[in-house]
Amino acid sequence: MSAPTIRTRHTAAAADAVERARDAATRESWTEAYELLHAHDRHPSRGLTADDLSVLADAAWWSGHLDESVTARLRAHAAFLAADDHRGAGLASWWLHYEYAGLGRPAAAAGWLHRARHHLADLPDCPEQCFLAWTDAEEAEAHGDHAAALAAVHRMTGLALASGSPDLLALSRQAESRVLLAAGRRAEGLARLDDAMCAVTAGELSGMFTGWLYCLALTQCMEAADFARAVEWTNAAMEWCAPPWTGHPPPDGPDSPDGPDGPAAARDPGNPASLPMTVPSGENPFRGVCRAHRVEVLDLLGAWALAEAEARQACREVPVDCLESAAAAYYAAGDVQRRQGRLDAAAVSYGHAHELGRIPQPGLALLRLAQGRADAAVAGVELALACRGAPDHDVLGRARLLAARTEVALAVRDVTGAAGAAAELDALAGDGAGAVPLLRALADTAVGSVALARKGSDALLPLRRALAGWLELRVPYEAAQVRMLLAAADRAAGDEEGARLELGAARAAFERLGAVPDARRAAALLTGGSRRRLPGGLTAREAEVLRLVAEGGTNKDIARALVISEHTVARHLNNIFAKLGVGSRASATAYAYAHGLV
Repeated sequence: MSAPTIRTRHTAAAADAVERARDAATRESWTEAYELLHAHDRHPSRGLTADDLSVLADAAWWSGHLDESVTARLRAHAAFLAADDHRGAGLASWWLHYEYAGLGRPAAAAGWLHRARHHLADLPDCPEQCFLAWTDAEEAEAHGDHAAALAAVHRMTGLALASGSPDLLALSRQAESRVLLAAGRRAEGLARLDDAMCAVTAGELSGMFTGWLYCLALTQCMEAADFARAVEWTNAAMEWCAPPWTGHPPPDGPDSPDGPDGPAAARDPGNPASLPMTVPSGENPFRGVCRAHRVEVLDLLGAWALAEAEARQACREVPVDCLESAAAAYYAAGDVQRRQGRLDAAAVSYGHAHELGRIPQPGLALLRLAQGRADAAVAGVELALACRGAPDHDVLGRARLLAARTEVALAVRDVTGAAGAAAELDALAGDGAGAVPLLRALADTAVGSVALARKGSDALLPLRRALAGWLELRVPYEAAQVRMLLAAADRAAGDEEGARLELGAARAAFERLGAVPDARRAAALLTGGSRRRLPGGLTAREAEVLRLVAEGGTNKDIARALVISEHTVARHLNNIFAKLGVGSRASATAYAYAHGLV
């Protein structure tokens, strides 16, 4: 066979491989497309067009080869530029900006964004300019300029409509939703989001934009405290992420025979440095991100064992450019462990979340409170509130900090500080038709707690509203906590039977959830504490002294109440501080509240 004939056959085979790769990309069979184009590209004599290099970049990203994705995108940009194709070069530049930003390289990202503007600025209207308008809207929103952000979004929508692209139109609807929500136009913002998600759930969008919009929508729903939508979109997202994207079950998942704390867990030490830096070939790179959102939802719904297992799995699945999702999963796992009384495990989880860039508040403050470290709890939650500033996009984040601030302040008998936090939370939640159910339940809980601390008769109404809200949302742990407060309010009002009913329901809920410390506290209150073993190795007399300290008594007050000398009170306090590992009356008071001694 002659050499020209062999070369002709090789050329035909190469062309066929590229055609098959293009077909695979059209079918969104990204692993197949990557393998074909990667093999073809290894031969220097076989060139790829700018469009084919763009496909290789997309396929490499979906297959978890992030560095190769950037390299292919750089080559695609150069090829577009060589062909004087500024639309192609502009789009490649914008994607490089997006990928570099995700990889934590802001300078490179800014440079490529500038290039994208340069390529596309003087062109007639084109679909590629949608991405610049989207970026303009995000930048304006970051500076609090809602008018400029809305103008950029409207330009994006016009470009998307002219292009006829369902992907770009859905993305523009999502962008408009975010701007409207940030501007306080909640009803309009959620309506735009629903419009965008219709296209997602109907299967009208490409895989990239489907995953993108699920991630954006889930974040928006949680930040806006729209729990019902978060549950709905989380379930839909995980269904979309499931096979046939991957042909094998997730290792060590919730169905693993090892269970969340067995040998499988031992193989995953929980060290962020050991997390995989790429998504295994053939898997959906959005899975870990969507699973991290699912963990937050499962946590609220009280499915704690599954939430912790899903958190561990999410940390294994997230790609390197989405490690904030792993941080969120670690944080949610810490919340579960803290409420189960696994305080050391919770501290480790919060630490990992911090290593990955998340401020682990208010969970860490509540952990310190449970450990009797009241000063650390107060400092942590106040610093987090100061750093977060105005609610901005993340309404739920600030609401949770305010709820924790109320709880911590009450534990150290700062009723004035607690009342201030509860009042801000109450205003944030809204009233009547404009109330946000999740925020309203948080606010009613906080307001009722403050009223109870003031020994007023007006605690029952907000607490009963809070209980109704949590039950309607199907959030069992918070509902059980409110029942504990209601029991105290009932007893203060002389309704002992009502108090026992609330304590019994709370105890049953805590036991179902695995909230061991809370279940013990409820059981102790039901039995009057007579047969309870006191925490920290305290004697009955030391517990009496501690209760009086927590109620604000001085050594002289306590000596008079117990008919003992002030010297004896001081000796008891020294023993209490030593046994509990605390160094102040405030810390001892926090310990007493956290362990149901008051």
